[in-house]
Amino acid sequence: TFLPCTFSWMRGHDSSVSSISVHGSGRYAITTSTDTAQLWDLDTFQRKRKLNVRQSVGIQKVFFLPLSNTILSCFKDNSVFAWEFDTLCCKYQLPTPVEGSVLLYKVFAVTRDGRIFVAGGKSNHLHLWCLESKQLIRIIQMPAKVRAVRHLEFLPDSFDGGSNQVLGVLSQDNIMRFINIETCKLLFDIGSYEEGISTAAISPNGRYIASVMENGSLNLYSVQALTQEGNKPPPPMFKSVEDSSKYTSEANKLTTRVTSGRSEWPWKSKGSKIQTRLLKLQVNTSLENKENELPGGLNKKRLRALLKGFGEYPFTVFLCCGSKMHIIFLFGFGSMFATPLFAFAYRTLSALAHWSAIFAETPYIPLLAFPFVKLFQNNQLICFEVVATVVVNFCQHWFEYFPNPPVNVLSMLENVLAHHDKELLQHLITYSVTAQVYAWPLLETLFSEVLTREEWLKVFDNIFSNHPSYFLMLVVAYIICSRAPLLHCNQTADFEYFFHHRNNLDINVVIKEAYHLMEATPPDIHPQHMLDDFIPLTKGQYPVFNKYPKFIVDYQTQEWERIRQDEIEYLRERQLAHELEAKAQEWKAKDEAWYRKQELLREAEEQKRKMLLEEEEKLVEQRQRLAAVKRELKVKELQFLDASRRRFLKYQQDQRQMELKRLDDEIARKVSMREQETAATVQDVEVRRMELESQRQLFEQHLIKDQEAVTQEMKKEVDACRRKVDLEDHLVQRLMEIDREENQKAQIVAEENLAKAEQKCIDTDWRLHVLHKLRRDDQDREKRYEEIAKLLHDNRVEEAELLKAMREAEEKKWEEVTQKKAQLEEEQKAAAAADEYRKWFLEDKMNDALELAEKLQSEDGYFGEHIDNAVLLCRCWHEVFSN
Repeated sequence: TFLPCTFSWMRGHDSSVSSISVHGSGRYAITTSTDTAQLWDLDTFQRKRKLNVRQSVGIQKVFFLPLSNTILSCFKDNSVFAWEFDTLCCKYQLPTPVEGSVLLYKVFAVTRDGRIFVAGGKSNHLHLWCLESKQLIRIIQMPAKVRAVRHLEFLPDSFDGGSNQVLGVLSQDNIMRFINIETCKLLFDIGSYEEGISTAAISPNGRYIASVMENGSLNLYSVQALTQEGNKPPPPMFKSVEDSSKYTSEANKLTTRVTSGRSEWPWKSKGSKIQTRLLKLQVNTSLENKENELPGGLNKKRLRALLKGFGEYPFTVFLCCGSKMHIIFLFGFGSMFATPLFAFAYRTLSALAHWSAIFAETPYIPLLAFPFVKLFQNNQLICFEVVATVVVNFCQHWFEYFPNPPVNVLSMLENVLAHHDKELLQHLITYSVTAQVYAWPLLETLFSEVLTREEWLKVFDNIFSNHPSYFLMLVVAYIICSRAPLLHCNQTADFEYFFHHRNNLDINVVIKEAYHLMEATPPDIHPQHMLDDFIPLTKGQYPVFNKYPKFIVDYQTQEWERIRQDEIEYLRERQLAHELEAKAQEWKAKDEAWYRKQELLREAEEQKRKMLLEEEEKLVEQRQRLAAVKRELKVKELQFLDASRRRFLKYQQDQRQMELKRLDDEIARKVSMREQETAATVQDVEVRRMELESQRQLFEQHLIKDQEAVTQEMKKEVDACRRKVDLEDHLVQRLMEIDREENQKAQIVAEENLAKAEQKCIDTDWRLHVLHKLRRDDQDREKRYEEIAKLLHDNRVEEAELLKAMREAEEKKWEEVTQKKAQLEEEQKAAAAADEYRKWFLEDKMNDALELAEKLQSEDGYFGEHIDNAVLLCRCWHEVFSN
């Protein structure tokens, strides 16, 4: 069971991620989407940089160039930029392609050395760029069936140093074609119209191609089986390259069509031949490929040169040499499809036992043959002959002390170890660790327990290419290269564990140390003088293998035969015992059948009783369910009656509310009429007061006729002041109305929640409310009458006082004129100060009201009307004070 585990969630993209590119160090990664590319630190899972582009441009892909600190960014407008990873500065931009060759770039590929950049899109053309010279060096035209390119990927090769020459092109017809970008030849293709490829990937070593098909299946292709180009020896290490700048002036000089090359594939169906036009850069191709056309293949000396240069044999070299060289050199070839492994191993071990009787008695032969069984699962003959060759040449003197380990061989290893590392050997002797502990496990398993598959293949590349004594030197080299952990071991179990499990050891260092031991070991202890040279298997018949103590093997064979006869006798006697036991079991079975039949009858009777009880229980349950249904119907009936009662009570309550509203309207009408009468009386009093005032003003006009101009000016100022006061009162009144409206709305919401009471309380409250309203109306009317009488009395008193005052005013007016002028100046100063204070006070209050309204609006759009009112009041206020 796999449990979900998330190390980190790196957020930042708004759209889906189309590609991820990881730096060679494994610490940084670039993720790309259509609108942005982001650089991440995989140690901290934090974003370091972000690349944003205009929406009209868009990003196709951003990725690291192999073996460099350069980032390549490709955009939808065909622009390609290179950035320095450390500083993120732009290094260069690829120029616009020549006219007539423009295509919309969709897919990209770069060689392993980062020198050649290929781009394709919705066309059958491919653009090859040289990133060193920043120039378009070639335009490859695919066959006419290709209308768009969906995927590009280079096929790795162990001999090209990263300058990959074979390019895989997956087109819209779901066929992936592999072409040589130098010769523009179609090498092979995979997929078909009936079974198309959805996507494909190539293994890092270039040996296999995995493809997901449109029907959902997964296909695995062997590159060696698809092409013969890979079987050729590597091209020379040096080439003479001409300057290509003179070939980039025109698009037609760059374009090269891909040829099918079907003459090399006799099993392919014949098709139309596509015309080809070679480039001027291809004039020396025949000279460069002569190295790959040697008729005699590669000899052993050249193989050793390749081994020293690359550390191992490439996959295709052994396959191409299989028909010319001895079968032993096919050790590196393995098939992906095999019969069951254990049956294959059994047949191989059986063949070894028939070849020589010693192998049927040797306990470690399965360990020795196991790596080759795993490697050659598809070919029984090759597996047997490789194991036989290994036994004959690399297991010399192993069986002389059978059934004990080869003490003579282990002594040779101990002597070599004593000569090259006495301290390590003394440490092993101190803890009683013999060669059977530190050397024999490596020999009997052929390093298969301590090495991975790739390491094991590399080791045996070197073993098969040298004298058989090199195998023993590899054992000593492995021990010497592991001296640091071995010197820290002080228990026998630790030593045994070390030589039976994989360890953190560089196999290249071990191989190099083995070559050093081959040269630095003195001749008197060198295993080369005690072992014969490599001898291949004889043709026609296999050689006789009898280098073992025959009497011991014969004795063991006789013992096995005696044991086999004893086992046959034991099996015969056991068969008789089984027959007697079978008869007894038959009688016992009959008795058990009779008892079982009786038991079944009893169980049937019990089952019938249980069925009767279950029927009775079901009847009781049905009665209970019927009673429950009756109760449910009764409950529904009660609920219906309760709903009817509630509906009637609600109707009665609505009727009384309507009656109460009608009384309220009647009271309001009477109050309105009373207010109108009071207002008329007040207006009469006001008219009388105005008449008295007009008489007084007429009297004063005769007294202060000379100061009429001053009086008119004062009236203007008073009118302006009154307008200001009215506006201020209006503003204050508006603020009060705003607060009152908000309070009324809040009060309405609160009153709606308090409108529930029982019926008797509602009736009582209704009667009391009506009586109180009538009584309050009577009291208000009596009070209003008293106020009117008082006003009439006050008016008469004021008229008398006015006449008296008019007589005294004439005498005092002239005295007050001088005083009023002084008071006028003081009052004007005080009024200016008061105006400033009111202006500041009202501005402050209006700002508070605006802030409160904006806050409420941000919480709920319900208060938008109050904000508009407050803004209107502010504008009125500014108009008043601006005037």
